[in-house]
Amino acid sequence: YRPLSASEQINFLKKIRLYIQQQKYDEAVSLCKTLINLALEGLSYYHTYDRLFLGLSIAVGFVGWTTYVILVIIKAHTNLTKAVPTNKKKSTVLFYGFVAVGIIIAFFLLIQTCPWTYYVYCLLPVPVWYAVVKEIPVIQDLAANIWSLHIGQSIGFFLVCVLGVEILVFSFFYRSALTVGLLVFAGWPVTTQLWIQAKTKAMLWTLLCVLLAIFPLMPVVGREPNIPLVIAAGLLTLLVSFFSLASLCKSENKYRDNEDLKVYFYQMFSVALSTYVVSSTHSSLKIKQGLPVMNQIISWVTLVSSPVLLLLSPTFLFERLFSILLSVMSTYLLLSTGYEALFPLALFGLMFVWINMEQEALQHYGLSLKPKLAVFNFTCAVDITQFRQLHLDDVRRSFFFVFFIVTAFFGTGNIASINSFDPASVYCFLTVFSPFMMGGLLLLKVAIPFVLVSCAFEAVQVTTQLSSKSLFLIVLVISDMMALHFFFLVKDYGSWLDIGTSISHYVLVMSLTIFMMVMNGLAQLLTTQRLGLPRRTKHHS
Repeated sequence: YRPLSASEQINFLKKIRLYIQQQKYDEAVSLCKTLINLALEGLSYYHTYDRLFLGLSIAVGFVGWTTYVILVIIKAHTNLTKAVPTNKKKSTVLFYGFVAVGIIIAFFLLIQTCPWTYYVYCLLPVPVWYAVVKEIPVIQDLAANIWSLHIGQSIGFFLVCVLGVEILVFSFFYRSALTVGLLVFAGWPVTTQLWIQAKTKAMLWTLLCVLLAIFPLMPVVGREPNIPLVIAAGLLTLLVSFFSLASLCKSENKYRDNEDLKVYFYQMFSVALSTYVVSSTHSSLKIKQGLPVMNQIISWVTLVSSPVLLLLSPTFLFERLFSILLSVMSTYLLLSTGYEALFPLALFGLMFVWINMEQEALQHYGLSLKPKLAVFNFTCAVDITQFRQLHLDDVRRSFFFVFFIVTAFFGTGNIASINSFDPASVYCFLTVFSPFMMGGLLLLKVAIPFVLVSCAFEAVQVTTQLSSKSLFLIVLVISDMMALHFFFLVKDYGSWLDIGTSISHYVLVMSLTIFMMVMNGLAQLLTTQRLGLPRRTKHHS
């Protein structure tokens, strides 16, 4: 560190001592402060000496990996490229070339006696980029296809993708970015034929997007309890349930058993009971009478029975989704203290319309053999040969999914509010401090909106004949692009909250794909599985 080399240090100390001897104390103090600042800068210099080198190495690995995944998507799941025969001679030369690069990098690190982690960071991009360069014929074929298209269209699509990812990144810092994204989504039908093709559904989509866009502008949950809003959410859920049940009874589905309708009445009763328990508990706590034992028992019974009742419902698309809403709402109401109780309702409404909109969008590609949603059954196994190739619209579907997942997470709060949550949200279950129990209930509350989005996307995926593998590859590309942003935004200075939040953002985005795979598995379980109960048989004389 040149500004504070050995000779510079000696000069500084000599000058300071000289000033002290000459009784020039102000100059001595000023010089000491300069020396302290230089010493701190020197520490930072040595501590971050390899940061640029390692950062570039990791960035090169990220870019290589993302490029490879894009090539896999294009090669295996689209019609953009043709099968190109491999040249064995060129492949061998390429392989030895990359081996030589790997040896040079290892030798360079060995000379510098670097720790073993440096070898991982620096050598990992080598095989990744070898896999990319090996696919040069595919890249050339793709480039030729892109040039044959409208250049303006290709550039426009690329800019829209970049803008979409930037909005997702900004939403981690400013929740209002989600509002901007949802308002852009509201105008999506206008840019397509959907506004003419299905005007009622398009208007509903726009209305619900605007409605959901209000939530990120609201203050973070947990500041001030507002129980009347929770009661309003419960009553609104019951109102929606009555209308849905009435339409189900009117619809003619020859596969439906009227015995199944009883499950919905039990679930609606559970929602009504949860609404009463929330009101009763908070009234009791307000007058210093504590948590009533009966309310606590009802809360725990509701928590356990909700998933069981859900699995007793029919597996027809809308009926099972309706059952999922009732099931999660009865638990979510018990964990709510304010406006967040309305959030799952608005989110589910948008998801419901989204499923219908995607069905309408399929007609654009001439897929007239779309399944009828009214009689579509989740348990009907989709033949793998029925999976179609990807279209540009599928990139939009995947982006919608990622955006809705992020909205489900940040819609009513942020990282800081989750780290320091209000214990009032678990008062229906317990009032004695129990960090693990409270943490578990909080995680359940955070996970419920994810379940709604994942189940809706499972419906979109199955009804549009989209393979989950191709979907997750697109999601992987989006999450990797976001992760590269957050990698450069990780802080090692400032308050512990700033440092922790920057690391939390990076870890969240890195684990996004794994989390979505888990949620997809859970969504498949909740939509396809059904518990069979023994039915009463009628005996005729």
